[in-house]
Amino acid sequence: RCLLKMVKGNIIVPEDILSFCCNGLQGSTSPPRAQEPGEREEALGAMASPSAAPNPTEVQMSQLVLPCHTNHRGELSAGQLLKWIDTAACLSAERHAGCPCVTASMDDIYFEHTISVGQVVNIKAKVNRAFNSSMEVGIQVSYEDLCSGKHCSICKAYATFVAQGPLGSKVRLKPLTPQTEEEKIEYSIAAERRRMRLVHKDTLKDLLTSSPRETELETRDGSGAVPAERTRVESVELVLPPHANHQGNTFGGQIMAWMENVATIAASRLCHAHPTLRAIEMFHFRGPSQVGDRLVLKAIVNNAFKNSMEVGVSAEAYGQEMSVSRRHINSAFMTFVVLDQEGHPRTLPMVAPEPGDGERRYREASARKKIRLDRKYVVSCKQTEVPLSVPWDQSNKVYLSYNNVSALKMLVAKANWALAREKEKVRMYTLEEDKFLSFRIEMSVCIPASRAFSLLSNLRRRHEWDSHYVSAELVQKVDDDDMIYHVVSQKLRNENKAQDFVILASRRKPCSKGDPYVVAFRSVTLPTHPARAEFTRGETLCSGFCIWPESEEMSKVAYYNQAMPGYLTYVTTNVAGLSSDICSTFEACEKFLLKNKEDLISRLQD
Repeated sequence: RCLLKMVKGNIIVPEDILSFCCNGLQGSTSPPRAQEPGEREEALGAMASPSAAPNPTEVQMSQLVLPCHTNHRGELSAGQLLKWIDTAACLSAERHAGCPCVTASMDDIYFEHTISVGQVVNIKAKVNRAFNSSMEVGIQVSYEDLCSGKHCSICKAYATFVAQGPLGSKVRLKPLTPQTEEEKIEYSIAAERRRMRLVHKDTLKDLLTSSPRETELETRDGSGAVPAERTRVESVELVLPPHANHQGNTFGGQIMAWMENVATIAASRLCHAHPTLRAIEMFHFRGPSQVGDRLVLKAIVNNAFKNSMEVGVSAEAYGQEMSVSRRHINSAFMTFVVLDQEGHPRTLPMVAPEPGDGERRYREASARKKIRLDRKYVVSCKQTEVPLSVPWDQSNKVYLSYNNVSALKMLVAKANWALAREKEKVRMYTLEEDKFLSFRIEMSVCIPASRAFSLLSNLRRRHEWDSHYVSAELVQKVDDDDMIYHVVSQKLRNENKAQDFVILASRRKPCSKGDPYVVAFRSVTLPTHPARAEFTRGETLCSGFCIWPESEEMSKVAYYNQAMPGYLTYVTTNVAGLSSDICSTFEACEKFLLKNKEDLISRLQD
């Protein structure tokens, strides 16, 4: 029993009661009372999964939304949510690293719903993959209505954390071994997301270079436009101990919350209403700030579209001495909307950018909007939601390549493959899902994996072993890893014309030990190669090779394909054993690989 003491009219609450009030009401993992041994074992048994051991890096956080967490509408502020997301992700990263970790970057976040007072925010974070000194943490956020029992997804995010040793030195991380099918998929695709992050800046630069300088600024009616300068906001924050982590560095989530605050003010000055944050673009932390630093936060509306606006916001740090140059900590771009009483986005006034930097930011905002749409509808959507032949252009090449490789990796990671046929060294597996019948053909070949990768990724040589291929013309070399081919194949049964395809071929070497070599194929459309009358235009959704080194001279070669409706009869005939065409084609592939391996050895000996 604890006593409350009255001292000069103030209530002093003992520390253990204060800890319980803060933690028990707002989502701590601390129990409100001690449990008996039998009761504790029963509770742990109820929480344990019967099918798999829990992921050791997984962190679950539940927070009750209180009035102090909300805005004027009684909805959870995005800044507060960002702090909780960053905290949960950091705890997960440190569980794996065993040492302090700092936020390096955060991928795009799309907020699907708002959260009200009295609802519970549930956050689950776990490490998807560890690289050398950095790791990707996946975060899932949902809310729970305690009265109705309703659960709803809020957002999904990916954050990159860097492990730090003494004096800020980098720490080499131990590898992560995925267990479940979901974890294997996330582990496999994490390497592709990392690749996309590294080229993010180049993607924007390429788009601006290829776009005409005459933008909507010159063609729209500027009457009634709001000068961008009126939306400018500058605010300063002093970093205090509650804002910092156990290393003395400012929480990344706290910086994001401050940035969201000034961005909201800038957006409000344009629309003279209370805006709602809909998305935050991928951003990187460029350096740390510590307790005692002053953070200068600046925000301005870069561009206003019909129903949304982009606000650019930056954070700079300096110490007590104003004469010392400011350190750039972070820049971010946030998308806001203004909702009417029915929850529909309102039409926004236009922005008149200031000459020079303002016009540059205006054009860049238009380019970023295009990139956001590409990422959202090509990268974030499920494979079945993406049109088969997505139009390819210079601006979305990174995201189509990502989608191509990640779709194949997701197919590879599926757990329910069943052995359908086995003919000598060739094994055929099938995977039955709601809308697709997929098949996998694999065999071991006496050839180095790197050599098999080089041969199988060149579609111009596929006709040498695959009788279905007539020709493959290299249409465009996107870069060293991505190429577009125009392929002509044989006539299908009961068809009068040959088929042709426009195929994006994406190659990937292993990111770390244990990864396969990957060659992924998917259909795209090109203005230079429209459908022609003499061909039936075919499409492939997901297919390709994965090659695993078994030794220096042996490789396991596997071909995967999500069968399209036009090929189902062909596939099922082979699966049922009524035809050996697929197995025969793969045997021819083995002979092609062995022959060219010997040719390579002969050339080296000569």
